[in-house]
Order: sequence, then C-alpha cells, then structure tokens
Amino acid sequence: MPALRASTALAVTLLALTLPQTATAPAFALSTRPGLSAEPSPSTVTVTGEGSATAVPDIAVIGAGVDVIGKTSKEALAAQSVGSNALLDAVRAQGIEERDIRTESISLSPVYEDQNGVSQLTGYEAAQSFSVKVRAIGTTGAVLQAITDATGDAGRIHSVAFDIADPAPLHSRAREAAHDDAHTKALDYARLSGRRLGRLVSLTEGGSGDLRPVPIAAAAFDQGGAGVPVAPGEIRDTITVTAVYELD
Repeated sequence: MPALRASTALAVTLLALTLPQTATAPAFALSTRPGLSAEPSPSTVTVTGEGSATAVPDIAVIGAGVDVIGKTSKEALAAQSVGSNALLDAVRAQGIEERDIRTESISLSPVYEDQNGVSQLTGYEAAQSFSVKVRAIGTTGAVLQAITDATGDAGRIHSVAFDIADPAPLHSRAREAAHDDAHTKALDYARLSGRRLGRLVSLTEGGSGDLRPVPIAAAAFDQGGAGVPVAPGEIRDTITVTAVYELD
C-alpha cells in the first residue's frame, strides 16, 4: 500500500507540473502567428459638381374653376354645376382630351356677414377647380380665352405653369454637366497637389429633377382679344453630384 500511495502522489505531481504548459499553449501559438499588416488607406479628394440644362416647354397646365354664391346651398351647387359644365365644354371644344382634365377640389361653405356686430348667414359659396393640361402649347391663350368666355363672372383662372412632357432628356443633360464639372474640379485638385487622379470611388447625386416651370399670375391675363397672351419662357433643371476620387 505505501508503494501505491507513492506512485499516486508522483502521478498527481507530474500532472500538476504539466497543467501550466497545457494552459499556456494557445497563447504561445497566437504569439507565433505572423501579424496582419494593414495597408495604408489611399489618399482621396472629394468634390461637388453642379450641372444645369434648359429646354423650351412643350405643355401648359392651367388651373381654372368656377366660384358662385347662392342664397341657399342648393342654389349655389346648381349654379356651380352650370358654370363647371360650361368650363368643361369649352376646353373640350378646344381639343383637350378627357385624360388631361381633372377636378382638383370642390367645396360648399356658408357665407356670413357682420350685421350690427352679429354674424348673419347670408348665403352659400360653391366652387370647383380643375387642372387642364394643354399639350398643343401654342393654343394655351385660346384655351384660357375660351374658359373665361364660357364661365363669365363665375370663372376663375388660378394659374398657368409651363412644363415638359418628358423631362428625362433634360435630366440626362444636366446630369452629364454635373459629372463633367466634378471631374474637372478633381483634376485641378490632383494637379495642385502634385498627384495623378485615380479611379472614381463613389458618386452620389444630390438635388435632382427640380424643374422650374414658369408661373403666370392671374392678374396678367388679358380678357380681350382672340386669345390671352402668354409667355412660355424656358424650363431649367439643375443637378448636383458629390464625387470621391483616389489620388495616385
């Protein structure tokens, strides 16, 4: 039995001596792994480019409607219906298609007047407004005149805005101009830094597609003559881009 205890003690001692070596083995293996060498980040230049393009409008959007007052709500609605039908018949007679005529709003509200400090109901106001798209832009003045002739004092011309039916080509030209502007600036900064312009890292488009139609105030409309004179002007689209290039 003493011999057995001695051998057991020896085995325990040897096991204890080997434990630290086993525990430190992973750390030793990690310390011998070659370190990862991080490559330095390339130098970059960030520039902003802006490009604009213009085009002649080819459509007009008219905001028009009728506004009447009647003693009762029924009378006001009936008069509004007569005026609206007259307006619709007039624009259709000018060749405007159904797809280009849309009701934007319709309303009926009481009208009050102050009588000796007391608010009294005096009638009802009924109104309806339409948007009318004129694709033959040269007939815009004639359409305006037809609306005012048909609706008389109940007629309202709220606005006229000139626009482009297909803005994609205009956007494309503005986008190309913005890209060229950014690239030219990046070339300048590379030259000033004594470096060569490298590859394009990223390109982000900012303001885009903000077409600026020409508004015409209703006060500018001439009620006489064969047609209301209008001036379409031009449409401008401006796009900005932010570009990041590497410097070699």
